[in-house]
Amino acid sequence: MATEIVVPALGESVTEATVAKWLKQPGEAVAMDEAIVELETDKVTLEVNASVAGVLEGIVANEGDDVEVGAVLGSIAEGAASSAPAAPKEDPPAKAAETTEPAAVEATGDPVEIPVPTLGESVTEATVAQWMKSVGDAVAQDEAICELETDKVTLEVNAPVAGVLTSIAAEADSDVGVGAILGVITPGSGGAAAPAKAASSSPAPSKEAPQAATTTAAGDSLDPSQISGSGAGGKVTTADLVAFLEGNTSPAAMTLPPAVAKLIAENNLNPHQVKGTGKDGALTKGDVLEHLKNPPSAPAPITSTGATSAPVATNAPSSAAPERETREKMSKMRKTISRRLKEAQNTAAMLTTFNEIDMSAVMDARKQYKEAFEKKHGVRLGFNSFFAKAVVQALQDVPSVNARIDGDDIVYNQFFDIGMAVSTPSGLMVPVIRDCDKKSFAEIEGSLGDLAKKGRDGKLGMDDMTGGSFTITNGGVFGSLLSTPILNMPQAAILGLHKIEERPIAVNGQVVVRPMMYTALSYDHRLIDGREAVTFLVRIKECMEDPQRLLLSM
Repeated sequence: MATEIVVPALGESVTEATVAKWLKQPGEAVAMDEAIVELETDKVTLEVNASVAGVLEGIVANEGDDVEVGAVLGSIAEGAASSAPAAPKEDPPAKAAETTEPAAVEATGDPVEIPVPTLGESVTEATVAQWMKSVGDAVAQDEAICELETDKVTLEVNAPVAGVLTSIAAEADSDVGVGAILGVITPGSGGAAAPAKAASSSPAPSKEAPQAATTTAAGDSLDPSQISGSGAGGKVTTADLVAFLEGNTSPAAMTLPPAVAKLIAENNLNPHQVKGTGKDGALTKGDVLEHLKNPPSAPAPITSTGATSAPVATNAPSSAAPERETREKMSKMRKTISRRLKEAQNTAAMLTTFNEIDMSAVMDARKQYKEAFEKKHGVRLGFNSFFAKAVVQALQDVPSVNARIDGDDIVYNQFFDIGMAVSTPSGLMVPVIRDCDKKSFAEIEGSLGDLAKKGRDGKLGMDDMTGGSFTITNGGVFGSLLSTPILNMPQAAILGLHKIEERPIAVNGQVVVRPMMYTALSYDHRLIDGREAVTFLVRIKECMEDPQRLLLSM
């Protein structure tokens, strides 16, 4: 019996996605709820999981194809066994051997300081998020050694020279200013990149893993290359070895779906220590969440004979009660967002006005021209370019919405740099598309696509997110029906878009069902009067309900 794999709901205002990547190939076994294909929309990347266990029978939509909600992506043969075992996608030991890591070097030169680089035009301070290297580690020139977090972005600091990291001046979680010294590298010979030290490459075990632990209790020889090291430089620790001996060694358990790999990385977990409940012991997202909710007790120490020592008997209950709450330090980005939002509430005389748009005309236009548009320009025609152009026309008609207050002055912006929210692994960010009045529909869609990709890759810089004159935020992709967005200071207004929902409305005395969207304009009443705010929203409505209007302003 075959079960179809269909495109799930993508958000109330999103009807189409692109097949980004197949995580399984025809003939490969899949477990229930295992990620099998990755879809990409205008703003987010999501995984489609298998609804049943079985074998991927066929693929209907290939990578790069555009698919609509409900379209068939492929099919799974329930309970079938593949005719031959699928070839592993990657041999873990070989992959480890291909990774590059600085070879051991002898520190011989004069010490070189690692300063905090320029962080952006108006950013003077950052927080040390983490060190990728420890004191005594060899580093290659331009290798990332430290990660800094500013108000809006996370950036890496690279080694200015090859050598050895001899000291760390700013520990993780400390605040540093531009030019401050993070640490010191002592240059040395042999700093060029060399093959990584895989756990199997050294004849002697590391200091963190006892030598006697290279055999099991039954005396069988272990392959150290199967053990994933979580210590500095990939060293195998006692905990790694204990987890390996406890049986979490199935190759399937280490083939991590993207969602699982992300959770493992975000929480700095060793996948060997997470119990997998999927097929052949594979890890699922639920396994990782359960591990975080109820972490196992610390492993017993290993004796010199390789066996774990018996636990000391206590009067404590066999299983501790689950924690009622967890606590984590607020990131610098989140603290800055909190401060700026509260500043906007405390400073501006903020008010929100609403309207609704019949999206029929723009949806019909998009459907009619999207194929030819993508063929000609190489980008998909979405709603973002229509709204961006409508906003530009409305800003030109109502200049006060494109202004800001500076002390006792009103500054009218003569440019149209529109910020558009995109979803990234670090959260929602608002990169700015410059000069939207001079850009075509294709250029706006291309710019947003490039910025969204940079956001997903963690490469958005300060220049990408500063200097906007107006902001558009779209809660509709997450299902929001209505909201009152908060100003992005010092801007005077922000437009909130929401989900497209079919509703009965009256047209020429007849009740008809149309795809409707609520829009909200939050604005600073100190600068913008109610009449101007309403006029602005009416202009947006007119442009979207009659898209030909947008051509007249081009």
